[in-house]
Amino acid sequence: MSLELRHLRALAAVVDAGTFTDAAIELHCSQAAVSRAILALETQLGAQLLSRSTRHVALTPLGERILARARRVLLEVTLIGDEANAATRELRVGYAWSTLGAHTSTVQRRWRAEHPESHLVFRQSNTATAGLLDGEAELAVLRTAPRDPRIETVLVGEERRVAVLSKEDPLARRRTLVLGDFAGKTLAVDARTGTTVGSLWQADRSPIFIPTTSLDEWLTLIADGDVFGVTSEATAAQHPRPGVVYRPLRDAPAIEVRLAWWRGAKPVMADALAQLITGTYDEAPQLTR
Repeated sequence: MSLELRHLRALAAVVDAGTFTDAAIELHCSQAAVSRAILALETQLGAQLLSRSTRHVALTPLGERILARARRVLLEVTLIGDEANAATRELRVGYAWSTLGAHTSTVQRRWRAEHPESHLVFRQSNTATAGLLDGEAELAVLRTAPRDPRIETVLVGEERRVAVLSKEDPLARRRTLVLGDFAGKTLAVDARTGTTVGSLWQADRSPIFIPTTSLDEWLTLIADGDVFGVTSEATAAQHPRPGVVYRPLRDAPAIEVRLAWWRGAKPVMADALAQLITGTYDEAPQLTR
């Protein structure tokens, strides 16, 4: 059996319009096309759905039951289209701690100007996939390589690493620091989404790591002293904190910023957003450069 949506639309139109002629007008096609669609539907089902006379068209008992189901199918098809249109109008982008740092407002402003039909929405989700896994976002800004092979990414920029420390710490008097300054010290890290890993240091120069669960907890520990942090310059741009200072790390490797999506389900606007973000990163430095 090979039913087609046009067959179901023809059945509904004939019943709603009352005649094949009026149904053809409603469907913007010829009366012959409507007749062929109804005949094809009845042939596929092996039963008559409409009783016809020169002046009147009526549903058979089977036709009434088929029409009820046809209307539900057509409604679902409409809803699917509405859902797709809504997805195009609103592009949800997840992130963990920082969106795009100092570039965030620039990207938002340019997106509104270049794509007024689409609303760019950033949503925070402190998970490894920044909301992709649980469906909170269609795209995600990631600063660590995803472990899930179902996720695809594209590089959109790079950010410098910065040290985070209490403003009362003697190291805060320096304009820049190096990774070795934190050998043997205690570093607060977010193991789920953070970019600070032991491999940044030589084995005999590694800090002591303690876990944190949120950005606020992380900054509070650092502000209290004796605990330090290493993060992206995007965090420095978006999360200034009384009692905390950010200092560039001149010997630390850059952090890759990637835009991610589910493999095989790339949003229509993904390439446009990736190009816009890449262009913005290429144009201007972040605040700590």
